[in-house]
Amino acid sequence: MSAEKDFAARVRGAFVGGMSGAVSIAAHALAGGAAPGQASAVLLLAAAAAVGLLAAGTRLPIVGVLAAGQVVGHGVLSLDTGHVHVPGAGMLAAHTAAIVVAALLVRGAEHGCRLGLTAVRRASVPPFAPAPVAVPGWTPVAHHPRVRRGLLVAAGLGTRGPPLTV
Repeated sequence: MSAEKDFAARVRGAFVGGMSGAVSIAAHALAGGAAPGQASAVLLLAAAAAVGLLAAGTRLPIVGVLAAGQVVGHGVLSLDTGHVHVPGAGMLAAHTAAIVVAALLVRGAEHGCRLGLTAVRRASVPPFAPAPVAVPGWTPVAHHPRVRRGLLVAAGLGTRGPPLTV
């Protein structure tokens, strides 16, 4: 799998998992449910992560994975209140519309991610590619100064460096 496809799969998984959890909480609140407690929030987070991993690891249709995430999220949030109920026609319509919109947003984000990564890859220089260096007519020249060491020492410009304790 190429780097672009791998990154796009991770983006898809993160978006699907996040949207499954967010839409589950929003639908639960709109249906008159209370805010989820700690146990339900942790279970919902685990369920959203599992749905995100499923979406990132497979090429199942996004709509089906989002629908499964909604069912699991609804079930987890219903456990907190102690009653499991069958959603009505209005709630099913709202969930269906949310799933379709979320699927379109995920597909758009995945496509935009691929386009952006492709543009960055085309604009950048490949790593570790040696650039050709052409130096015409280069020949090493040895330089021998005409001044003798004795003259340097006599002038006070010896070959020694500065003292250690200055």
